[in-house]
Amino acid sequence: MGLDFSHGNAHWSYSGFMAFRERLMQRTFNTPLDNYMDGFSGDHPWTEMHQAHPLYPLLEHSDCDGELSPNECIDVARALIMAVRRWSDDINTDEGYDRHQALKLAAGMLMAAAENKPLEFR
Repeated sequence: MGLDFSHGNAHWSYSGFMAFRERLMQRTFNTPLDNYMDGFSGDHPWTEMHQAHPLYPLLEHSDCDGELSPNECIDVARALIMAVRRWSDDINTDEGYDRHQALKLAAGMLMAAAENKPLEFR
């Protein structure tokens, strides 16, 4: 049980996906994700800088369900690859697991975009 996607073979538990996005937000913007997310006591509005960043659709996305458009997939995939490039590659650590899954997710996003289909969160 957990989060899978319509393209590729990335997988997280629901709590693991949230922890991944928290790490991604912290490492990208040096601020906690839960400050911004509705439902997580978030009381800081997303700034124009956040909303303009290509990772925004992934950071703001639900932990399950929904989709990213083919155009969002291209932008998010490229930014995601760059964001995790310096993370640990030790699969036995949380960061290494997240890096490995993020690269799988990026590959799935690019597959979906190549087919001109949305990436579905399942």
